[in-house]
Amino acid sequence: MRTIERLVAIDVARGATAAMPAVRDAVRRIPELGADPGSMRGQDGDLLAALAELCEVMGWILFDAGFYRQAHRMNARALALAELGGDRWTTRLVLLNHSMLGAHTGRPRAALATASRVSGPRTLPARVSSLVLVRQAHALAMLGSRKEPMDLISRAQSRFLDGVSRHDPPWAWWIDQTELTGHQGWVLARLRRWRRAIPLLHRAATAPGPSYRHLFAAELLSALAGAGAWREAEDLITDVAPRAAGIGSVRTTERLHRTATRLRGCADAPAPLRDAAVFLLESLPARQSAGGVRDAGSRRP
Repeated sequence: MRTIERLVAIDVARGATAAMPAVRDAVRRIPELGADPGSMRGQDGDLLAALAELCEVMGWILFDAGFYRQAHRMNARALALAELGGDRWTTRLVLLNHSMLGAHTGRPRAALATASRVSGPRTLPARVSSLVLVRQAHALAMLGSRKEPMDLISRAQSRFLDGVSRHDPPWAWWIDQTELTGHQGWVLARLRRWRRAIPLLHRAATAPGPSYRHLFAAELLSALAGAGAWREAEDLITDVAPRAAGIGSVRTTERLHRTATRLRGCADAPAPLRDAAVFLLESLPARQSAGGVRDAGSRRP
């Protein structure tokens, strides 16, 4: 479906906020997106699969653009359509996205339960399995576990090194070493293991890749602030602030905003860093207040 390709291309190149007009246009143009999924029972399997994939992509974009409630609803629609069409791989991807949404919105138990639904009776391909372990590690770190997230992250790296296989789903292209490295660093930062987290986040933040990976730079700044690495934090802000207005991920700009606000008011931080934090706050795009897309009648899973 050309709409899916267009949405993915915009998101990869320019970020979720840039893709939102195309999301709204798709909702207006494709009447099936407004239908109750239950009313589509018995429809052609290819149509259901295409609609499920489209809703998955739209749910991801809504999430990264900061429309969390509507992302929840779009994920529910994607799950319903994928299950109607028997598309287990799209179901798994939506569950992985939904687990991330749960963690981001402060619901780690729900995130953990959702990630656990991805596995089935057969062993998952290495890259998909590694992502499941990553999602579980994030949730458990948020729940206060100390050892298990470390074990899960280690297992995720081990599984990833098993490599690509013919059983990989088409959407697994973005699960690469940089993605895994960034999440390893992020989980370690959640555990306040700064010495190990910072080099991993730096590696992920400075590697070329899709627009949404600006998030790793935001998590790196947060980790540097947590570690009291003032000079490195100032250097990172100097690098990020001039291009902050073009960051197309609300998750990322929200994280940068919180960290910069903390640094601006931190008495222990040197004055040049506090000034840099003010500059970053002034450079970030204005927060969105408009709605994402109209409620298409989806039900929560």
